[in-house]
Amino acid sequence: MAVRIRLRRMGAKKRPFYRIVVADSRSPRDGRFIEEIGYYNPLTDPAEIKIDEEKALDWMRKGAQPTDSVKQLFKITGLLEKYKSQKTNAEKNS
Repeated sequence: MAVRIRLRRMGAKKRPFYRIVVADSRSPRDGRFIEEIGYYNPLTDPAEIKIDEEKALDWMRKGAQPTDSVKQLFKITGLLEKYKSQKTNAEKNS
């Protein structure tokens, strides 16, 4: 089963609000998901991004791949750098 970390669109017409979810890659964009790990609101200035770092890092360690848009959000919050540093530290220790 290929697991992706991706955005799930919520909100009214022309008022998007996104939840960051872990889902099977075969399920539809707004369909079934495994776990919700955060949200993203692009309408506020600056955009509001809230991610549960522990859950996100845990899922990436298990092999979940973030989509391009979620990867950009992870870069903004610094989560991608944390993951890469943990990965290199784990490789050095083994």
